[in-house]
Amino acid sequence: MTGESSEGTDERSEATDDRCGTADVGPGGARPFAPPEAGEVVVYRGLTLFDGTGRAPRPAVSIVVDGSVIRSVADETDAAAALAEGAEVVDLTGRFVTPGLVDAHQHLATPPDRPAAEAILRRLVHSGVTAVRDMADDLRQVGDLARAALVGEIAAPDIHYAALMAGPGFFDDPRTHQVTQGAVPGHVPWMQAVTDTTDLPLAVAMARGTYASAIKVYADLEAGLVAAVTAEAHRQGIPVWAHAAVFPATPGEVVAAGVDTVSHVTLLAHEAAKEPLTSYKDKPAVDHESLVTGEDARLDALFARMREQDVVLDATAGMWASDELAGDDPESVERARRQTELAVALTAQAHRAGVALATGTDYETAPGEPFPALYEELAFLVKRCGIPTSDVLRSATLVGARSAGTAHLSGSVEPGKLADFAVFAQDPLADIDHLRTITLTVKRGRRFPRAAYLTTPSRETR
Repeated sequence: MTGESSEGTDERSEATDDRCGTADVGPGGARPFAPPEAGEVVVYRGLTLFDGTGRAPRPAVSIVVDGSVIRSVADETDAAAALAEGAEVVDLTGRFVTPGLVDAHQHLATPPDRPAAEAILRRLVHSGVTAVRDMADDLRQVGDLARAALVGEIAAPDIHYAALMAGPGFFDDPRTHQVTQGAVPGHVPWMQAVTDTTDLPLAVAMARGTYASAIKVYADLEAGLVAAVTAEAHRQGIPVWAHAAVFPATPGEVVAAGVDTVSHVTLLAHEAAKEPLTSYKDKPAVDHESLVTGEDARLDALFARMREQDVVLDATAGMWASDELAGDDPESVERARRQTELAVALTAQAHRAGVALATGTDYETAPGEPFPALYEELAFLVKRCGIPTSDVLRSATLVGARSAGTAHLSGSVEPGKLADFAVFAQDPLADIDHLRTITLTVKRGRRFPRAAYLTTPSRETR
């Protein structure tokens, strides 16, 4: 297909993508957001690129996309060969491009609500977010959302999700009933109670059978059992995403077990707990005054081990500062303030120690808000935690892809990777709030103009 086009139009016919594992086998369901086919070449010209690899931003760059994959990234003068093929051209002169953003901590089905989930996903993908980690939900619905996102039935980021394992005592939590309606909490493949007598090879195989990307280790497990679950999961080729403290397993024991990621920076404070950890419901006090200095030796040792083992920290640092968790009575407001203060100190300390940070949220902004919670998390990391904007954007892209186990496919703008990137009218490196100037998302080569989100309730034109 030939001709010039603006970033806000895309009239290509519905197509599929080999990397989605799809095939044209008949009409089936409508796929208005399907990725383009191999052989459909688009050249994005004139942009300034932050590619996520650690390189300095480059001006006057062209990105050549073939179907859903990046063919080349080159200076403008090297794009002539692609143009000679009659490729479609999208002029991005004056625009700034980053890899697609990753929200490393979402919950899309607690409880299941398909219209609400689709609305969240639609806002995310039109805000530059091309992937999310769903950290355990009703996987009967999440699995279908992930499939629909992948083949293009809905406008959504790619969804990578976890099946949960915890001790039996956790399963009177009302959330476990919300995500297992019609079944028994703790006795379904996506939400399993495990003990020393559990057949772990079978339990892990059942979790894998949900098509989960990982096993999430959550609560009420001893250190030895966390290590056993992790070892069996790795033997079967599936990562482990863990709460930073599993109670009674401490943060240090969770890291020592060999998990791949840990979530919630404030839970790391329990490495310095004043009393032994017992259960998820009975968390002991931590030495708040010592920890908010950001100089605690016990945390320094933990962060050093996380760096050595390449454990990713899904900090969810700004969660307690959000409107959703701020509270509306004096006690809850004070708790949120102290948790926010702790998150600031420990996240900054982790960053100084060289720990890889991913940008998760664990909440979402209200339905009427134009932008997702991820923007708030990135601003929190820059403005409150003092982390350089370039590091935060790398956390939100390549490190986020690492946390999902997809860094070989996404997270940076490089040849051979998926064509996942976000386009901004103003430079987010100059001001993190410039994320709000998003004009276009490209996800697996499929364009999602921001203008279409603002003007169309549910479907964009191709």
